[in-house]
Amino acid sequence: MSTNGRNGTGREVQAQAKFVHSSARKARLVTDLIRGRSVPEARTILAFSARAVASDIEKVLHSAASNAEANHQLVGDNMFVSAAYADEGPTMKRWRARARGRVARIRKRTCHITVKLQELPAAPAPAEPRQEAAAPDEAPKPKQKPAAAKKSATSTTRKKKAGAAS
Repeated sequence: MSTNGRNGTGREVQAQAKFVHSSARKARLVTDLIRGRSVPEARTILAFSARAVASDIEKVLHSAASNAEANHQLVGDNMFVSAAYADEGPTMKRWRARARGRVARIRKRTCHITVKLQELPAAPAPAEPRQEAAAPDEAPKPKQKPAAAKKSATSTTRKKKAGAAS
């Protein structure tokens, strides 16, 4: 696992796990869930994920937060996942015996998982709420009464039917 810090306004810290024994497609399903979220929220999502690769991604996230604290004097919980992706690694090819002397190829796929963290933008100081002074002589307007309901069409049609039947 490695770190990469950028000097400037938004420092970026990364951690990478290489040759993880999972396909990149499966890992991408989990990395899509944590991208853009804060570190504590991402940890919670990974802890309750049912996918096996989530534990590997959780290790990479923990490593990236630890790298931020140890190498860049940042607080790990005050960061968010700016990028999380899984690239394909080498595929190990194995063979399995099949019927009539044939073989079937087994592909054991691997992936490289990368998690990049950035500091959360500093929240601006809350502004004082403006108090709009209402004029004291203005009273609230009374609500208007709803319009009278029209006669229902069913009562008039019954009268017509009763007159026509007689």
